[in-house]
Amino acid sequence: MLRWTLHKSLDRNPYSGNIMVGVLIKELEKAKLSDNLHYIIPLLHTLMYAITKAAYISDELYERVYVFCKKILTLPKPYCTIGLDYAQRIKTEKKVPGFSYQKMVVSEQNLKRDVSHQQDKVLLFLDPGLVSEAVCNTLLRETQAGQMSHTSASCMSYVIANSIQAALGNDCDIALLRRLLENQTTEEVELWFQEVLSAVERSEQEGGGNRRKHSERLREIYDKIVTSSQKEDPESKLQGIPLPSPNIGVHLWTDDDQLWKELMLFTRETQATDTEIESFKMPELAMDSEGNEQNRISVWSNDSGIERDLPGAEEKEMAKLHRKPCIRKKGPDLDSAVLLQNLTKAPKGSRTGTLQRLSGQSTEVPSGPDKLPTARVIVLGDDRALGRLAKAYFSFRKREARRPHRTLKANLQFFYIPVHGEQAESSSDIEEAPCEMHELSRYLGQVDPWYDRNINTLCGRISKLALMPVCPTRDASSDPFILDVASYYLRFGLQPVYFQIYNVKIHFRDLTLEPVEDVFLTELKVEIQDCTFTKLSTMTRKKTVADFRGAGIQVHYKKALASNRGKDASLVLRSAAAVIKAIPNKETEDLVCLNICIEETTKSSSGRSSLGNTEGLKASSIQMRSLELRTLSLQLDKDSRRTYTNVSSLEITPCQEPGYSLQKMRACRGQGDGKEDGGLSRYMTKSLLLPINTFAGIIQ
Repeated sequence: MLRWTLHKSLDRNPYSGNIMVGVLIKELEKAKLSDNLHYIIPLLHTLMYAITKAAYISDELYERVYVFCKKILTLPKPYCTIGLDYAQRIKTEKKVPGFSYQKMVVSEQNLKRDVSHQQDKVLLFLDPGLVSEAVCNTLLRETQAGQMSHTSASCMSYVIANSIQAALGNDCDIALLRRLLENQTTEEVELWFQEVLSAVERSEQEGGGNRRKHSERLREIYDKIVTSSQKEDPESKLQGIPLPSPNIGVHLWTDDDQLWKELMLFTRETQATDTEIESFKMPELAMDSEGNEQNRISVWSNDSGIERDLPGAEEKEMAKLHRKPCIRKKGPDLDSAVLLQNLTKAPKGSRTGTLQRLSGQSTEVPSGPDKLPTARVIVLGDDRALGRLAKAYFSFRKREARRPHRTLKANLQFFYIPVHGEQAESSSDIEEAPCEMHELSRYLGQVDPWYDRNINTLCGRISKLALMPVCPTRDASSDPFILDVASYYLRFGLQPVYFQIYNVKIHFRDLTLEPVEDVFLTELKVEIQDCTFTKLSTMTRKKTVADFRGAGIQVHYKKALASNRGKDASLVLRSAAAVIKAIPNKETEDLVCLNICIEETTKSSSGRSSLGNTEGLKASSIQMRSLELRTLSLQLDKDSRRTYTNVSSLEITPCQEPGYSLQKMRACRGQGDGKEDGGLSRYMTKSLLLPINTFAGIIQ
């Protein structure tokens, strides 16, 4: 709330930009000297957001911020990576003032529809079974109000005014400029917008920090727009220019394949022109001799293409299948090359038993300008929604591996905002801290305190704000608190934390049913089902139920150790239930493994059964089966909709990357053994990791 109020003060008083940046840089220098490193990342994010929204910043403050960002390069990750990224931004911002604002608005609003320019799309998924109707309506109302108040023409005028004011400061009349732009048509505003973009891009590409040339270019554009009105106010003042929220598309998550469909639609919009398909033009189809139907054309060809190998002229006339210009279908080598090319930027898969802070690239900032489109997926809900996201992500990567030549050529980022479910919202008191259904968000809050302050605190506030009545006299887009915090999360939550997805293979007691494979992210719960005693007498059944609670199960597991030298172990015990968790309870226990908690039933000397918990078992893979007539019941990711009954046994292993599995299978066909990685599989990601973006990643 304090950060939100601080940034809103910039809109009310544009002259407070220099003061706020000066105070923040003093606090950063004080935190560095006093060795209070946990203050650095929150202050850095707040500082960069203030610089982006500020009307005008002096060169002296730019230099102080740049010097401080270079000083923290000696600190460990993630401080050095974030400091390097911000040092590069400040260096560009000092040379081209307003560049961060322009890049942010242009990419979020898709103002420049150019193949060479980065496109951005935000998809907000709401599961109606987990999120209340009031929350869905509130988010839909805020996003629609923001889109209606900020049209494409108004966003282009914002970029023009901000770029000119950031470069010229008080030497221009921005209020007059904005009035003139409002009276012009969309086509005229777009012409000025393109001229400002070309001037900014030219200044950004030039070497050196010559800010004077950049100011002269924007002065010329300003004179072209303003001179026609013959009006110049003697006292020019800085104006607060709005920063529009990202264009967020709200989707009700009713279909399991909805994520894949929306991503495919996004890639078709941004990559509709394929050079290979554009160069190939199908000729008009000739009619057959009778003129009834068109001749069929073979689109895919696997022959050599040599003229002497083609059928003769007489055969052509007799057959309706005529040879036309074709697309030669490449073999599996091309598919492998394309797949490897698309997986080179993927995070390196974690070994079995590695540490969570070393899994993937949890503190890496993408280096260099990436022109690929970016699809940002926001998921609201609890651990059940994340489990559904993991399943959808696995399904998407599986389809991607099967069709590598049609793979998603885009950056895919995931953001998670915890929200209480229907049951929690109906209760009288809503806790601010995440409950049992928010284990993953609680872990993210432990490793990244800034995520805990900004995102985890929304867990109860979103539900409260959604239940508040809408004031009829208040504009819906005046102060959208939820949308503003979500926008801040999208813009500065660039550090992913990777979580291992686990695969579970389920075998049923009914042998006529085929085994089923599924995935889970946070938890798998096992319970013993009561069997039907058809052949036992009533007396025997009463005695069995009274004296022997639970059932005998056999557990085989591989111990997870940081040295990656885990040994196989097994247990045979009587149990009533078991819980297998994949999320560490504390930030210090960051070993990537499964934590097993078995509710064991023991028989005392008096003949009564007592319960006890077998905890502390850490495994990388597990096999569990029932030794009696009773079957098992499984529940994945705490979701009652993902329940399996009448299960005889189950196998849990780390989920492999589908592309790696496909390449390893192809290597097995050629080598025969397949125990060692061969071909392209040795260079590819092995484990399937789900990245959740935070502000700082995992702070060590």
